[in-house]
Amino acid sequence: MNSSALLDNLRVVLVATRNPLNIGAAARAMSNFGCTHLRLVNPYDPAYREARSAVGAAPVLASAEQFSTVAEAVADCTLVVGTTAAGRREMHHQLRTLEAGARIILRRLARKRAGRGKTSRVALLFGSEKTGLSNEDLSHCHWLLRIPTRAEHRAMNLGQAVAVCLYELVRDAKAAAKFKQALEKAPPATAGELERFTAVVTEALSSSGFLDRRTVADADDRIRRLVRRLNLPSRDADMWTGIMRQIVWKLHATGSQTPPPPKKTAS
Repeated sequence: MNSSALLDNLRVVLVATRNPLNIGAAARAMSNFGCTHLRLVNPYDPAYREARSAVGAAPVLASAEQFSTVAEAVADCTLVVGTTAAGRREMHHQLRTLEAGARIILRRLARKRAGRGKTSRVALLFGSEKTGLSNEDLSHCHWLLRIPTRAEHRAMNLGQAVAVCLYELVRDAKAAAKFKQALEKAPPATAGELERFTAVVTEALSSSGFLDRRTVADADDRIRRLVRRLNLPSRDADMWTGIMRQIVWKLHATGSQTPPPPKKTAS
């Protein structure tokens, strides 16, 4: 399997990008390495229009897709990888080096979704130039990728970061060919399937009173990260979504919005 065939299943997602030069540079890097599927989440519209004239980037930008949310942009992907400079930021995800992460991405790109006749899609997320990916953006990711820049100057230009990541994927593409025949009986759940499961889990926790007793500002993000750490196959995600919907229905049907307090044991 050549690198072009593999990268046809990769989706590069730029979130809240504002600089037309960066959008153009990212698109040109994609064209350089044979990656043609660009997705933009809430791009700064004037910058996006101006970027369309970037040299060598026109075909990629012409076919680019726009989305309002990260959830919509990655819904059809079975693996969502965020990029970060790390630094002093508290990490809630597993952080992988570029080399190790590339191997995992390539394996997923070479994998077929058993019973569906389609290869697995992978989303690679890049945040805005100023702030990177927000905690909410990161909550949609399975794990994070970091380019090993020096501690004194961690952040890279957006176009450069896209180019470095794609180069690593192309460089190691031959190593991924051996995984082509390793079809799994249990294909991984897509981000859309996981998001539906996340929504019904959140509703169940709210209806049961669990979230009322544990008021946390970022409860939705924490639950989303928890669900992704489960690494659910598609069939299991569907089953668990059905189970949780039944629980929610039962809670509403019985009117039991708050569970009874725990019984005290004699000391």
